[in-house]
Amino acid sequence: MTPWADAISDFLAYLRLEKSLGAKTLIAYKADVEKLRDFVQGNFSLDPKDVQHPHIEQFLSSLYDAGLNERSQARILSGIKAFFKYLLLDDVISVNPTQLVEGPKLGRKLPEVLSLQEVESMMAAIDLSKPEGHRNKAILETLYSCGLRVSELVNLQLSQMYLDKGFLRIVGKGNKERLVPIGGKAIKTIGHYLESRLHMPVQKGSADVVFLNRRGAKLTTVMVFLIVKDLAEKAGIAKNISPHTFRHSFATHLIEGGADLRAVQEMLGHESITTTEIYTHLDREFLKQSILLYHPRAK
Repeated sequence: MTPWADAISDFLAYLRLEKSLGAKTLIAYKADVEKLRDFVQGNFSLDPKDVQHPHIEQFLSSLYDAGLNERSQARILSGIKAFFKYLLLDDVISVNPTQLVEGPKLGRKLPEVLSLQEVESMMAAIDLSKPEGHRNKAILETLYSCGLRVSELVNLQLSQMYLDKGFLRIVGKGNKERLVPIGGKAIKTIGHYLESRLHMPVQKGSADVVFLNRRGAKLTTVMVFLIVKDLAEKAGIAKNISPHTFRHSFATHLIEGGADLRAVQEMLGHESITTTEIYTHLDREFLKQSILLYHPRAK
C-alpha cells in the first residue's frame, strides 16, 4: 500500500472504532481526504507527512475555482482537518498543516420552528378513529416532548421507556446514551397507543420496538417524514415541516421559557454547546419579530 492508502485506511479505522462513526460518515470523510490526495499528488507528488500549510491553501483555492459553494468547501475542510489531527495524534506528523487554515465564512441558517398553536393544530388534525391515529399522535407528542431525532424515535424500544418515572433512555449518535424527561401529555398519549398496540400483529424481531407499522414491523424514517408532512398539510401549515422541526421547536420553546442552555444541550444530546447555541439566536429572532410587530415605535 502507498503512504496515502495506509494513512486513509488507518484514519477510517480510527473514526470507526474510536469515534463510533457510521458508514455514510466514513464514506464522506474518505471522499474528502481523497480529494486532497489527488490534488497534492497530481501537483506536488507529496506523501501525507510532507503536506504543508501552503498546499492546503492552494487545495482550498482549487475547490473555489471548481465552483464548489462555501458550505461544501467548509465540509471538505472539516474532513481534512480531522485527517491531520489524527496523523498528529498517531505521530505521523509533528506539525498540523491545517491548524491555521480558516474556512469560508458561513451565514448561520436558522431552522424552521413551529409555534405552540401550530403544534396543537397538527395534533388536532389526527383522526383518532383510524387504526394508526393514536400511534401518529404518540409520535408527534414524543418528538415534541423529548426533542428526539427521527432515527432515535424509530429505534426507540419499550425497554428504554420508564414512563412511571417520566424518562426515556435514548441511544443517540455514536451509541451515546442519555436520559430525556418526557412530559405528562406525551406519557398519556403513548399510553393510549400502547393499549392499541396490544391488539396489533408484531413481526419477529420487533417485539421491543415502540412504533410499528400496520404489518407489525419497525417504522422507517421515511414513513415518519410522510406522516408529519401529511399532518402539516391537513393543519394548513405552509412551512417546510419535517420530524426535525419538532426537535427545533422543542429546543426553541425551552429557551424562550428560560431553560438553561446546558440542560437543553444535555436533552438534545449535542456534543458541543455551540450547536445548541443556535436556539439562542432563534430566541433573539423571536424577540426581534415581536418588537417589530407590537412596539408602537417599531413601525
